[in-house]
Amino acid sequence: MAGYDSKSIRTASVSRKTGETDIQCTITLDHAADAKQVIEINTGIGFLNHMFHALAKHGRMSLQIQCKGDLEVDDHHTAEDCALAVGEAFKLALGERRGIRRYGTGFAPLDEALARAVLDISSRPYFCGDLQLKREKIGDLSTEMIPHVFQSFAQAAGVTLHVDVLRGENDHHRSEAAFKALALAIREAIQRDETGDVPSTKGVLAL
Repeated sequence: MAGYDSKSIRTASVSRKTGETDIQCTITLDHAADAKQVIEINTGIGFLNHMFHALAKHGRMSLQIQCKGDLEVDDHHTAEDCALAVGEAFKLALGERRGIRRYGTGFAPLDEALARAVLDISSRPYFCGDLQLKREKIGDLSTEMIPHVFQSFAQAAGVTLHVDVLRGENDHHRSEAAFKALALAIREAIQRDETGDVPSTKGVLAL
């Protein structure tokens, strides 16, 4: 297809500034053979940094996030807005949704925990999940914000996302397994071929 390049480097940067957060985010989905993966995460919340780092590392993406948020209030705005920024950058980096697998599935274990993520790059934002988290917080991140991070990412990225923890006892393990499962699903869904076809019976996946 004219204009379609299956070897191009898909990358995007976004800035998000409100009265609650000031975020700079860059994501790169592909790397040249001699390029190194770059992961630099500073959200101000240690466990959230850890989760985004796992997402990028196992999704084979470069991800840079710098956030100044109103953590004197709580962690909500920072976690939500960082996820929205990552989702927006992901959507922009994908560009026109041609020549991708579209669907991705990932299973990730972490010791006793096992998580499953299923992704559809559909332009229909939706999140559904059961993470089975029991603690109030992990580090400085409220556990109620972890499914909200997935929801915010799905909303901004324009994807349908299901994430479920199938078993586990430790909330750190359950959460990390969930992010790693999403990373594997993303890696599968964004794979490209030479056809440039739109992976939809409608013939279009609107941006």
